[in-house]
Amino acid sequence: MARSSLLKSALVVVIGLTAVAVLIIGVLVVVFGLRFELGGNMRPIFLFGSPEEHYNNLESNRSQHYSHLLPAAPVTDASKPPYWTEFRGPDRDGHYTQQPIRTDWPAGGLTQMWKQPIGGGYASFAIANNRVYTIEQRRDREAVTAYDVDTGRELWVHDWDARFDEMMGGSGPRATPTWHEDRVYALGATGLLWCLDATTGKVLWRRDVLSDSDAVNLRWAMSAAPLVVENLVIVQPGGGSGWSVVAYDRRSGDVVWHALDDVQSYTSPMTVTLNGFRHIVVVTAERAVGMVIDDGTVIWEHPWRVPVVPNIAQPLVVNDNRLFLSAGYGHGATVIELSGEDPPLTVETVWRNNRMKNKFSSSVLHDGYIYGLDEAILACIDAETGQLRWKGGRYGYGQLLLAGDHLIVLSERGELALVRATPDRHEEVAWFPAIEGKTWNVPAIAEGRLLVRNTREMAAFDLRGP
Repeated sequence: MARSSLLKSALVVVIGLTAVAVLIIGVLVVVFGLRFELGGNMRPIFLFGSPEEHYNNLESNRSQHYSHLLPAAPVTDASKPPYWTEFRGPDRDGHYTQQPIRTDWPAGGLTQMWKQPIGGGYASFAIANNRVYTIEQRRDREAVTAYDVDTGRELWVHDWDARFDEMMGGSGPRATPTWHEDRVYALGATGLLWCLDATTGKVLWRRDVLSDSDAVNLRWAMSAAPLVVENLVIVQPGGGSGWSVVAYDRRSGDVVWHALDDVQSYTSPMTVTLNGFRHIVVVTAERAVGMVIDDGTVIWEHPWRVPVVPNIAQPLVVNDNRLFLSAGYGHGATVIELSGEDPPLTVETVWRNNRMKNKFSSSVLHDGYIYGLDEAILACIDAETGQLRWKGGRYGYGQLLLAGDHLIVLSERGELALVRATPDRHEEVAWFPAIEGKTWNVPAIAEGRLLVRNTREMAAFDLRGP
């Protein structure tokens, strides 16, 4: 009898606490706009504010830009060649080399140049001629946008009807625009490829790469940044019958060549020089492939397939004839070596292990060591042997860049950390919260100015040394 009463009392307490919790959550949702997004480990990341409120704030902010409440963009110094003009920097390797950065970060964080709302999506930035270019979701329209790098003032917008949605990542375009010779090449989530005048945003040409290739979109949408090399724009629509990789004329938009039958991946094509051959590397859902720039001829290939999700992480050139590949979902990493005087080149595996599993971030190389997020934990491995040197620092499924002998880590929750790039140990030098919300976007750096964004906010910080 006593046990029965005790159980009934406990049940009443549990029901009461549950009711209180539901009431509190209801108030937070209704009154304060509490909602959550799924992180890379499928755990919720909580934030406040409804999508409608976010768009209203964004539109109010941008209306001020055009009412001249912000200063005009300064005159560009033509003597300074554009530097960070594409995804992950000049060589798509996440390495910033333009000038030394400040490493004595103040306790409260780097000096914030500006911060403001931004539309949804997971693209990074291209930076050229004092302008910042990205692509974002604004209500039911995708938009390529240009901003002044010093003030954040919006300079122009080109938008169109398109909205890609999925449960985990939400809405918005994924592929970072590419700047080349005063043109911006931007690929939307649904496959529309735009060539725009970088000064005005005027449309110069447009292609639907999925329609051209009779290809089906990926589950998490087109994500590979267009690659401009010589007179071509290389994209990966993933069509069959030789339409997996397509090269368009960068000036006219005409198809120049198309090749492979592979399903596309989320990895961006790169220009590399390996074993003395300058060529394109693409990573499809099935393999890494080296291709001749002029016509797409395959000169080497290496199987690289993740059963769960097509490849995401960028390859990394290790030395004159070695390439690093990595993937999450338990797959691991490898270094391959190319040899031979004439194509097709011979490909051999130097090492392979599961010590560096880049899920949807990419690694960087410094002094013979590879630094990256092994799933959600920062790690360092020896590029020669694959041996793990250390693992530490939980930054979630964020992103990182290399600047000098330091790593700049942008965590999944929007915090910035400065970590020494040393094989000896994990040594975090500084840390501060930079932006709010789930942050999967890759940072960008040019002339000592660090640009970060996620699906809600964008900000610029001064990294210039004293």
